Amino acid sequence: MFEDLLALLFPETCYACDGALARGEKFICTDCSIKLPYTDCHLHGATELNPLQRRFWGKVPVRFAFSYLHFRSKGRVQRLLHRLKYKGAQDLGEHLGFRYGSLLSDHHYTSQFDLILPVPLHRNKLRRRGYNQSDSFAKGLAEAMELEWSSKTLVRLVDTTSQTSKNRLARWQNVEQVFQVKFPERVKGKRILLVDDVLTTGATLEACATVLLAQGCSEVSVVTIAAA
Repeated sequence: MFEDLLALLFPETCYACDGALARGEKFICTDCSIKLPYTDCHLHGATELNPLQRRFWGKVPVRFAFSYLHFRSKGRVQRLLHRLKYKGAQDLGEHLGFRYGSLLSDHHYTSQFDLILPVPLHRNKLRRRGYNQSDSFAKGLAEAMELEWSSKTLVRLVDTTSQTSKNRLARWQNVEQVFQVKFPERVKGKRILLVDDVLTTGATLEACATVLLAQGCSEVSVVTIAAA
């Protein structure tokens, strides 16, 4: 009774549309869940039918390239990412990760990976924000897929400037030689699933994948919350 009264007076709202959540809904209302722009990249695997796969051709060997959602400016996905990155909605990242991890598990991708690693934030940015949004998504994926994950293995050495307004060359130059594998023995021979929040040019993911492959992992796949 008391919980019902609280819900009536202070209803939880959907992170995608700001509408009130109904009983049983969590973070995202049913209407938004239906209308979110899903990529369905997992249906095409590592083939030319997967448009994200083609983004890495000729740049760095990537086994699978997946993204949960299409990024659309001023839409539901942008609102979700804004809440996740700038409004402290860390649990939202884990929720999205668990949802997508469950979907990937249903399509038998769990056996394709050994270790999940998020793209790291520099310690200065991590201190300011309080958490790494990519790590939140990675944790949700790992829980749903029952895989090992680590937020300490891959580290960012340089506090780079924002990538938002840079072209592809500038983005690559901004992240080149920025990342390091802190514990090489943890990645050697492993099939790594590398996790970031948004895929744009792919420069950050390419830089991380290059470092991981140089340290002896057997292959790298990438997954993001959204792809622009």
